[in-house]
Amino acid sequence: MKSIKLLIAGLLSLLPTLAMAQGAEGQSMGVMGQVIFFAGFILIFYFLIWRPQSKRAKEHKNLMSSLNKGDEVVTSGGMVGRITKVFDDFIVLEVAENIEIKIQKVAVAGALPKGTLKDI
Repeated sequence: MKSIKLLIAGLLSLLPTLAMAQGAEGQSMGVMGQVIFFAGFILIFYFLIWRPQSKRAKEHKNLMSSLNKGDEVVTSGGMVGRITKVFDDFIVLEVAENIEIKIQKVAVAGALPKGTLKDI
């Protein structure tokens, strides 16, 4: 995320320089130059923002659909536990012996390898 901000800041810092260089020559960028510039901006936006976000959303959707009883997971709040029941939109998570809580599936941040809870 930091690299994206640096890249955008660098591109924005070049805009006044380009504008002064064009003004000194007395020529404008022209329609084709503007189209190329706009297309480049769209490509940067796609590869740095849209595509990675779409990939993460797809991975999270696959994770939610693959949750099964007995899986060890961590929630977005940092709580870890073992799944005891799975419903359409909710799961029951055992966080300690005989202590179960119901949470939404979308709150699951990731699956843990088997045996992780024993090591904690």
